[in-house]
Amino acid sequence: MVDTPTIPSWLAQIYPFTPRGFTTPTGARMSYLDEGPRRDEAVLMLHGNPTWSFYYRNLVQALALTERCVVPDHIGMGLSAKPADYAYTLQRRIDDIAALVASLGLRRISLVIHDWGGAIGCGLAVRHPELVRRIVILNTAAFAAEWIPARISLCKLPVLGPLLVRGLNGFAWPATWMGMHRRGLTAGEKRAYLFPYDSWANRRAVSEFVRDIPLHPSHPSWHTLATVERGLVQLRRKPAMILWGGRDFCFHDRFLARWRELWPEAEVERFEDVGHYILEDARDQVVPRITRFLTAR
Repeated sequence: MVDTPTIPSWLAQIYPFTPRGFTTPTGARMSYLDEGPRRDEAVLMLHGNPTWSFYYRNLVQALALTERCVVPDHIGMGLSAKPADYAYTLQRRIDDIAALVASLGLRRISLVIHDWGGAIGCGLAVRHPELVRRIVILNTAAFAAEWIPARISLCKLPVLGPLLVRGLNGFAWPATWMGMHRRGLTAGEKRAYLFPYDSWANRRAVSEFVRDIPLHPSHPSWHTLATVERGLVQLRRKPAMILWGGRDFCFHDRFLARWRELWPEAEVERFEDVGHYILEDARDQVVPRITRFLTAR
């Protein structure tokens, strides 16, 4: 066990958990939640960019009475370490989560995946399909795309991208309002989402996640993502539920259509007036649906 940062009192009021620590195979300190009964089966919740385990707080509280909930902060994100010498790539992300799952002795997992957590979680599932019990998909992708919004393309540019993302907080901060549609985040929720990303150094992973989006075969993570995409067919018989925000500015309905093609037997519900942060924007509908799906025996 390794130490994790102290949570300030204002954050503890809306994030009432005690994070644990794990050292990844390359020596980075990962913070993660491990809530609920101790058993070798768990719900593994994987966030994307620029969120962190805070995104899953309401789902953890709904599930933890009966289900073990494991919710990591990817390296560089949330309460995890933010090293300068870490390879911020999709392959390394998958390796880290696989190592965490192995260290906890988990023999069965149900995945809840959002944003970049989709490629990471499906990367783990393709590598170890025998581990996977059920899958919940929340506005994400685990396959290649040749298009991203212009505002994200700007953040990928050399020099200008880091200045925007790391210097002006031009990714994490806009996400606190661009990711919502039905309602706005409260001041406390916005503060919590931005809490881990309060400086140039602490926003490195936010920038690197954007840079790691592969749009062509020459990109270092293209092969990794293509391998994940090819492996999705072996997961199509797993019980899956897709909950989709129809007002997502990035993961729009073309991504949803692709999921329907890949996993035609999945349960699908689309929320017309909900944005990218679906667990926030429609939590009163989405959290109970996920809870029922994951606790069905």
